[in-house]
Amino acid sequence: MIYVIGIGPGDKRLMTGEALQAIEEAEVIVGYVTYIKLIKELIKHKEVVKTGMRREIDRCQEAVDIALTGKKVAVVSSGDAGIYGMAGLVLELAEKSDPALEVKVIPGITASIGAAAVLGAPIMHDFCHISLSDLMTPWEVIEKRLTHAAMADFVVCFYNPRSKGRANHLANAFQKMMEHKSRDTVVGIVKDVGRKEERKIITTMQDIDYELVDMTTMVIVGNKETYVKNGKMITPRGYSL
Repeated sequence: MIYVIGIGPGDKRLMTGEALQAIEEAEVIVGYVTYIKLIKELIKHKEVVKTGMRREIDRCQEAVDIALTGKKVAVVSSGDAGIYGMAGLVLELAEKSDPALEVKVIPGITASIGAAAVLGAPIMHDFCHISLSDLMTPWEVIEKRLTHAAMADFVVCFYNPRSKGRANHLANAFQKMMEHKSRDTVVGIVKDVGRKEERKIITTMQDIDYELVDMTTMVIVGNKETYVKNGKMITPRGYSL
């Protein structure tokens, strides 16, 4: 049995009861070292398997191999395991190893949902998620998605917006989108959602300070109706008030 668990930002208060129960039931916890640290108080007496960055396939395969010995295994991801997390990879590897192996995906609070709550109500209308990581998706494909999302006036939630190796990706994405969106479009930035260092900034596409953004930051770009009131970012659903 494998539980694939979304632990949200890592704070116990923001984890579902189902996630907490699955962690309690699991005999072995498998995850990226940073995620393991976030839940260390919950897994003190568990067997733990942890790896560093870019070891996702090895980590998930090890989880499958351990589960095939009869142990209950929990693979943990920050946010929601089905949104840029480990759910898909675990399911693919489990199917290849033994189609009879039971895998249960347990949802968690993803970064866009957590950041939206901090900002107010920016994703009340149609929205999409776009990752700016081009490690597995060619930048040309990402640009096409950016263009079409901007043309359709979606609210856009950016994952993996900026890192040392991709310092200009967010700026390039905004330039591409501003071919079809106003430079005054409201932008919400939330750093370290749900953690002690949490910080909120509301700005616009033309005024954003890219240096504020890193890999633990969520960036939400509004649509043409999005506005700011009393420090809250609001995208109207269309109700007549």
